[in-house]
Amino acid sequence: MNDRTPPEPLRLTSLAHGGGCGCKLAPSVLQQLLADQPAAGQYAQLLVGTETGDDAAVWQLDDNVCVIATTDFFMPMVDDPFDFGRIAATNAISDIYAMGGRPIMALAILGMPIDKLPAEMVREILKGGNAICLEAGIPVAGGHSIDSPEPIYGLAVIGTCPVTSLRRNSGAKAGDTLILTKALGVGIYSAAFKKSMLPADAYAELIASTTLLNRIGAELAQDADVHAITDVTGFGILGHALEMARGSNLQISLRAGDIALFSLAVELAQKGFVTGASHRNWASYGIDVILPGDFPVWQRHILTDPQTSGGLLVSCRAERAADLLHNITAAGYPAARIVGSVETGRPGVNVADQVALG
Repeated sequence: MNDRTPPEPLRLTSLAHGGGCGCKLAPSVLQQLLADQPAAGQYAQLLVGTETGDDAAVWQLDDNVCVIATTDFFMPMVDDPFDFGRIAATNAISDIYAMGGRPIMALAILGMPIDKLPAEMVREILKGGNAICLEAGIPVAGGHSIDSPEPIYGLAVIGTCPVTSLRRNSGAKAGDTLILTKALGVGIYSAAFKKSMLPADAYAELIASTTLLNRIGAELAQDADVHAITDVTGFGILGHALEMARGSNLQISLRAGDIALFSLAVELAQKGFVTGASHRNWASYGIDVILPGDFPVWQRHILTDPQTSGGLLVSCRAERAADLLHNITAAGYPAARIVGSVETGRPGVNVADQVALG
């Protein structure tokens, strides 16, 4: 008879120092690294490069068609390898939709500690990514793999869009209304999950949101009253709204009380379940954000919370906002809300009120 305690199941998250879009470099660090890089402005066909921190690069092929290219990868934020693959793939494909395009194929990016992970777990990661690509209607046509000390997975994705459907994060107009298509709280849930403090129903909520493709972006981009789109990921709602404000040379006002949140986001944030990325985000761009005077720190963490595979922030003509919101929710995005407006003024973000407590 063997009285030894069976070994604990291997947790993917235990092999990584961070997870999901919380792995992203802080905005200030990224800005420093890119500061001395040569500009690509000499290429007339490069419609979108690195200038505005947009979601993907865009190359104009001819008078009618653009090619969109992006890459995104990170370390695991969940332990189930199939879920990890699904989340990473959904997150990578989102950049194509955020530019108004439709994906046509993907290449896998894989780095695994082959001495620590069984082959079956790696196969499940790849299966998860393939499942999402199948849902998006695209093949994983190849890729590249390396032996790395921490598990890494993601995709390079190619898409196309009509020139008239291209949407940047810098196209917002004064008077526009802002719509956010998914709830916030991914990083907060991830922090709780890593400490084994996330209930099963909350985990299901996390997976449902992070594996929901942002394909609505391609539909919205066909509407002339939709002026700008970006996806909300590692820099949080404040960081990506700030990129839109700077790119458009306008001020953004966010109504925090109108933003949809995961069901336990407030409770967990109040208990201190936040990521290091949330602190880094605020340190990077807080100088350009105006918060109400009595704004609690835990509420600030919700707005700087890194969103792995988050929703789309959409800037549209105010008169069409209610109609567009109806269409978005009907298309399968029940957490979509009108969350703010675009105004003239110094580029920055003004938070008009406090987070709703439910």
